[in-house]
Amino acid sequence: MDLDCFIIHLERAHERAAQVAATQDALPLRCRVMPAVDGQAMTEAEARAHVPGLLPPRYPFALRPSEVATFHSHRACWRRIVDEGLPAALILEDDLEIDTQRFLPALELACGAVRDGDFVRFPIKPREEAGEVIAKNGTARLGRHDAVALGMVAQLVTQGAARKLLDATERFDRPVDTFLQMTWVHRVRILTAWPTGIEEVSARLGGSLIQRKEGLWPKLRREVLRPIYRRRIAALARKHPNV
Repeated sequence: MDLDCFIIHLERAHERAAQVAATQDALPLRCRVMPAVDGQAMTEAEARAHVPGLLPPRYPFALRPSEVATFHSHRACWRRIVDEGLPAALILEDDLEIDTQRFLPALELACGAVRDGDFVRFPIKPREEAGEVIAKNGTARLGRHDAVALGMVAQLVTQGAARKLLDATERFDRPVDTFLQMTWVHRVRILTAWPTGIEEVSARLGGSLIQRKEGLWPKLRREVLRPIYRRRIAALARKHPNV
């Protein structure tokens, strides 16, 4: 398949190196490892790019350094797509396992159906509500949903989408997958492929590099504020359908 693939990998996450190599071996693509931005070693400019309260509805939680770094890691991949003039590229995180028998038909379907400016998600679970089917081939289907679900384990990003996302995220105030839900801000058409054959295996590789344990009060605060924020995002998604 004539497609570039970037695998985001944090260099000090040594326990994930073997999984990265396995992913490279499994995919018939031009796979390259993209060094992840380290939340423990960000530059001052990278840290300043996070500006709380930048967009409505206000994101109600403080971003962890690892979440800011993850956003920058994805932006680095988008920048590579633009700088190298790639029509599109597959971007993967380093904690996934791929069943190529299911993933490759979904990827092939997406490559044949997207237009420049599209962004295709390959989630680990089908979380969107029923939407418009854009294309279908056997069991693989590609759909458009007004309410975009969370998750950034795997995505096909076209040149046009990369340019729009870079322009819209010189500063940001929320995690990258949460920002992607705001199609009325970045004006990128977000599509979702399913089934994907992708499994997230971070627990087997030493645990998540983003999440951390919280005390009782912060956990309760999240449980209260999260559904309020989600309702606000859902209301805006209904008002501004996914383009």
